[in-house]
Order: sequence, then structure tokens, then C-alpha cells
Amino acid sequence: MSDLTLVIGNKAYSSWSLRPWLVLKRAGVPFTEVVIPLYRPGSKERILEQSPTGKVPALKHGERTVWDSLAICEYLAETFPDAALWPADAHARAVARSVSAEMHSGFVGLRTAMPMDLKGVYPDLGRTPQCAADIARLTALWADARARFGAEGPFLFGRFSIADAMFAPVVTRLRTYAVELDPVSQAYSDAVLALPAMQEWYAAARDEEWVITQDALRR
Repeated sequence: MSDLTLVIGNKAYSSWSLRPWLVLKRAGVPFTEVVIPLYRPGSKERILEQSPTGKVPALKHGERTVWDSLAICEYLAETFPDAALWPADAHARAVARSVSAEMHSGFVGLRTAMPMDLKGVYPDLGRTPQCAADIARLTALWADARARFGAEGPFLFGRFSIADAMFAPVVTRLRTYAVELDPVSQAYSDAVLALPAMQEWYAAARDEEWVITQDALRR
């Protein structure tokens, strides 16, 4: 049995959970997952037993606990260097870390107006000015990374990296809310969605019995 355990929320809705889960899958390291459904009686208490913040995700590695998606991804990059989870080139790596941090702390308009929801399609929701501005920034960021660093593959920095994991939930949002994209952004989104790990996550999300309404997600 693996000594790595990732505590996550519902796969249909927990965008922050998807990020380190995807990194673990791409790193090819075995791990146990524990799913705690969100917004249910006792959810907060159950999560607090696993994470000091009362939020998911949290990574258990032996006696260590690491929380916050980006911190978990950085920990995995350090723990499994052979997985090459950041670009090898120093310049590309610096930019990859920068865009990952920007995703981590920004795009509030997009995240608020278009919460992650893998159980439905809502082409008429989420069209706020703040969301539109975030999508414009997002697609410009993707185009810049692809143009400067993407020659060796279909992802932002060519090969899959933590930066792609950070943006993977956004890719699902653009699909859920039927956002029309430029050719570069569409090709990148298609590459992310085609990952076997993403297909596995989607399949599990569809099979989940728990349903959270759009009204609840937007609170």
C-alpha cells in the first residue's frame, strides 16, 4: 500500500482537488485517495480531521501533512524529481511558476461566475464583465506560453507540467459554460481534456451520487 494519501472533495466540483490529483497521476506514483463530499452535514468536521485548514485537498505522506494545491504540487516536484513536473529550462520554469501562482491567487471573476461543475452544461451562465476580462487574460497567457515554450508538445511548456495541472479546472469550466475559444486556446484545452487522467476524473465525476446545485456553488 502507498504511503501517499490524497484527501479530496467531490470530483464533479472540487477544482482545487483536481490539481494535485492530476500531478500524482502524471508522476506515476501510487497513492490512495479519500473523497469527502462537500457541503454536506459533517463535511467540515471530516475534513478538519485530515487538514488543519478544514479545506481540501490535503496530502498525507507518512507522518507529514501538506495542504493547499500548489504547495502539494511543489512538494511532489521535490519528492519525485525524476517525474520532471516543472520545465527543465530555468527561464521556462520561472514562467511556469509565475503563471501557476497567478492562477492560484487570481482569476476570481472567472472562478466566481463559472464554478467547476462536471455534471452539466450551462451555455447561458457566467457571462459577467469580470469573467470576460479573466478569460481574455487567460487566453493571452496561454498563447504566450505556447508561442515561447510549447514547441516540444501540446501543453503550455511543451511537456505536461504543474502549470497545466493548475489550469486544468479552468479548461473544464470553459467546456461546461460553452465558451468559444481562439484556435490556440482550443487546441490546448483539447490536449488537456484528452489526457487519460482527465478522462478518468470525468468518468468518476459522472458516477458520483452527490449533486450540488449551481446556486450553492455560487454562494
